[in-house]
Amino acid sequence: MAKSVRSPMVLAVLLAGSTLGVMGGAILVSVLEVIRGEFAVSGTAAGFILTAHGLAIALSSPLMGRLVDRWGIRPPLIGGLVVYALAGGAGLVVTSYPALIVSRLVFGVGAAAVFTCTTVALLAFFQGAERDRVMGWRSTATSVGGLVWPLLGGVLGGLSWHATFGIYLVGIPLALAAMWSLPNTTPPDRHNQTGAILLLRQRPALLGWYAMWIVIAVQMYVLAIFLPQHLARLGIHAPVLVAIYAVVGPSITTSLIGLVYGRLRARFGYTTLLRVAFAASLAGFLLYATVTQPVLLLLAPALFGVGNGILFPIATVLVDQAAGAEHRGRAASLSGTAIFSGQFMSPLLFGPLIAATSTTTGFLVAATISATLLVIVVVGRVGKHRLDEEDRAGALNSVG
Repeated sequence: MAKSVRSPMVLAVLLAGSTLGVMGGAILVSVLEVIRGEFAVSGTAAGFILTAHGLAIALSSPLMGRLVDRWGIRPPLIGGLVVYALAGGAGLVVTSYPALIVSRLVFGVGAAAVFTCTTVALLAFFQGAERDRVMGWRSTATSVGGLVWPLLGGVLGGLSWHATFGIYLVGIPLALAAMWSLPNTTPPDRHNQTGAILLLRQRPALLGWYAMWIVIAVQMYVLAIFLPQHLARLGIHAPVLVAIYAVVGPSITTSLIGLVYGRLRARFGYTTLLRVAFAASLAGFLLYATVTQPVLLLLAPALFGVGNGILFPIATVLVDQAAGAEHRGRAASLSGTAIFSGQFMSPLLFGPLIAATSTTTGFLVAATISATLLVIVVVGRVGKHRLDEEDRAGALNSVG
């Protein structure tokens, strides 16, 4: 089984599947206003088209983790890809707003399965230095997907807003590829299942890593939602320039960091890399809050790309190490709950603040959060001790 697990086809399927989460709402941005006009709904109601699936992912992810821990990776992943394709592709034919929202909620359940299973599979199939390389490649694949899928969505949206939903049908060929290539896997102890609450009590370190996931997600969506507004205030209105600052710049840097992440992990420990990541995030928010010169402002998206390229693989691995292989599915699924809960909370937390003050104030508050996380990593003796232990554990696994 080791040979099939490490085959290029398996890795290609898992990396391709890892890009599907980022396209969940991104491919619809270009046609959202058209859909709103078609159904004559408010801007808030139209926003639910982008966020409904995120709420469904957050709520259904624990169930997906339980399925993976009980039945292994293969059946939930194949089923999740099929649900992803059919529910997502339902937008090709739906003719009412309520039906579209229902399809988006069902789509979120499939997306939760795909996110959980691809995460667990990459963690289970690769160990040590090889796992670090693969996690970096996953960040790169996700970032590239964040550029390619929305671009394709915009092209198809020029034909019809319905046509954009056809992109989700890519889940069908991926399901067939997974059926053909993925090995059968048996969880370490399928009859010794631990509930989410009990797992968090037994592994309290997980609370810290999930909190970090929530903060990362909240901050990412602060940029996604409010950065265009901030750029407009600075006189930057052209869509292509907004895309460079908000999407293209961070994605390119994240992709590059992902390609070299394995080498970075070979030279530096988790503590050092987390310091760099939070320092980059802090500097990025400070630049957006204080700099008005457009060229100098381009440093900010590059810094966010560095932070994301480091944080995503580290957080994924640390959650897995804190939970243990026997709880891998449940732990990975709770990461999905944390990430998408953070995305859902971001406008609720920062929207009123920015409306009452300014985007500058919002970015300064986000910078303060990054500074707090940086201080915790720099001076937190308990956190450093735990990270050092997990570094040693990872090294032993690599040798073994």
